[in-house]
Amino acid sequence: MDCYKFALLVVLLSYIERCWSSSCVVDSFSVKQDFDPKKYAGKWYAQQKKDPEGLFLQDNISAEYTIEEDGTMIASSKGRVTLFGFWVVCADMAAQYTVPDPSTPGKMFMNYQGLASYLSSGGDNYWIIDTDYDNYAITYACRFLKDDGTCNDGYALVFSRNPRGLPPAIQRIVRQKQEEICMAGQFKPVLQSGQCTNTHLDIQKHFSQRIFINYHTSVGNFGRITNFPLLFHRSLLSCPTPSFTTLL
Repeated sequence: MDCYKFALLVVLLSYIERCWSSSCVVDSFSVKQDFDPKKYAGKWYAQQKKDPEGLFLQDNISAEYTIEEDGTMIASSKGRVTLFGFWVVCADMAAQYTVPDPSTPGKMFMNYQGLASYLSSGGDNYWIIDTDYDNYAITYACRFLKDDGTCNDGYALVFSRNPRGLPPAIQRIVRQKQEEICMAGQFKPVLQSGQCTNTHLDIQKHFSQRIFINYHTSVGNFGRITNFPLLFHRSLLSCPTPSFTTLL
């Protein structure tokens, strides 16, 4: 009898695992229907984040989206990041977006360029899971898929138009969407203390010219910062201003 119960439990657990895996297949995630980039344009402030593997922006994250004359969406983003475990800097970032399938405008591809010699250039998927355009937005990216179609390394951000946060009613919507993308309980709050508000990056110039910044350090290559490339800003905490070389 005990063996029968054990076998039944194994079958039940296997069934639950298959159901969970099926519901978390990335391609099954729904995105904002008929996403309108013009309504989405403007300033957003990150309130929560689920980090990917590797270095990632830690706080005071904001993004301003602009629509160019040809309809292309670009973004100027900023936030703080800690380097070498102790060196806190503000970072300006740039990104440009394309829509691979016009029938699904909420599924975009984000192109970024590494401005520093030790940062890579490339791209990530950038999906608008949900937004009401006026209050909140939830973005998602999966960098690597498992064999079963679930995500092996992904990240997501919850944005608000107001840096002070989201009202309770919208927070409930956000939690539901976090469950739908299988990231419930994985988000961390993002501090918005007004840091990194005076930085500026000319995005159009950035995408029309290749700009490289070489940071002179003996520490070596510390890896890639995900989501956007970085242009280090002079705002440093308890550290002297580093030496940069810019080649146009």
